[in-house]
This record gives sequence, C-alpha cells and structure tokens, in this order.
Amino acid sequence: MPIEFTAEQDSLSIIGLILNASFLVQLVMLLLLLASVVSWFMIDRKRTAYKRLTRIADAFESQFWSGGEMHNIYRDWSGQDAPGARGRLVGRREDPEGIVNIFIAGYSEYNRLRAKPNVSRADTVDGVQRSMRVALSREVDHLETHLSFLATVGSTSPYIGLFGTVWGIMNSFRSVGVLQQVTIASVAPGISEALIATAMGLFAAIPAVIAYNSFAHTAERLTNRYEVFMEEFLSIVNRQDPAKTSS
Repeated sequence: MPIEFTAEQDSLSIIGLILNASFLVQLVMLLLLLASVVSWFMIDRKRTAYKRLTRIADAFESQFWSGGEMHNIYRDWSGQDAPGARGRLVGRREDPEGIVNIFIAGYSEYNRLRAKPNVSRADTVDGVQRSMRVALSREVDHLETHLSFLATVGSTSPYIGLFGTVWGIMNSFRSVGVLQQVTIASVAPGISEALIATAMGLFAAIPAVIAYNSFAHTAERLTNRYEVFMEEFLSIVNRQDPAKTSS
C-alpha cells in the first residue's frame, strides 16, 4: 500500500490532538496531569519545610551551644517555664518543631525525673533517652511525609504514559486496517497522541525523581543532625550533678 505525504499533518496541534484522542488516552493524560500538579505542590511544600527546619536547627544549636542555661533555652523555645524553674512566661519565637521538639521532650522528662526522690542517674538518662527517641521518631516521620508519593510518581508515570502510547498506536493501526489507501494524515493523529502521553509521563516523572533524591538527602542529613544532638544532650544529662536543680 502506498503511503502519501499530505499537508494535513501541518495542521496538527497539541490541543487538538488531546481533544480528539480516545477516551482512554485522555484519561491517561488527565491522570498524569493531576500527578504532575500534585507533585509540584508537594515539592514546593517540602522545600519550604526543609528550609524552615534547617533554619530552626541552626538558630537553636547556636543558642544551645553558646553556654546559656538550659531552663532559659527551654523557656525561649517552648514558651513556658521548665518544671522547677522560676521565671516569667515568654512568647514562643515560633511553634516548636524539628530539633526543638526533641530537646523539649528530653528536657521535660529530665526535670520530671529529677523532681522524684530516689531516681538514679542511670534511670534518668534512660528515661530521657526514651522520650527523645519517641520525639525523634515523630520528627523523622514528619521529614519523610509525602516522599513516598514523589517516589511513586517518579517510578510509575513513565509506565502510565507508555500505556497511553501503546493504546494510541494500537488504535491508529486498527483504523489503518479498514482503509484502502494509507496516508500519513490517517495515522499521524493516533501516533501523535500516543507520543504526547509518553511526553506527559516523562514531564511528571523527571521533576518528581529529582525532587525525591534531593529531599531524601536533606531528610537524611537532618535526621543525622537530630541524632547527634540527642547523643550530645544525653552526655550532658549523664554529667549533671543529681543534687543540682534547674532553678
């Protein structure tokens, strides 16, 4: 069968191809578009959250390692006085999160145990460690929120787009089978809509993969930073004189 090149292929437009695509291919394109929009929304939120958590960690550690009193640091960052400490309430500089929550959990448990009689230093350290571990686990979960969605979009979008490609090409060749004379114009729309599905799959997948790799590295770095601080804080607690009070 001869193949004729016509000028009709010049009139093809992306919007026209999408509107004239088969229902299944349109559904695939819509799914990929939604996945791309949601992933970009998640990317923006996670980037903002990681910047904020890094800024909080920098400011908190700068104050913590400057040699100030712990109950003053607790009061500054939690917005309330530590148990057993005297002082007026001060406004929080921002809602506690990240490394601050780990410190608050550890220091609150430390003061609670020291207020009890006959609590050994080892029991105090174990109690503080358990509290900080729970807080650390919550913060790690917060760091990893939505990362699985980005990983899913990055890994599945090309295959979803490929499915639309296969379906579009299949429809194109099926329509060719009933024609007596095949032209480029008769097969171009089906093939073009198939390629658009592939392109949309890659458009959704590439940013999601790049963002996931970047965010996973940032989350791991912050997690290591939290764990190092927790170990340092436990060392400080272990060196404290049980006879001291926080006031």
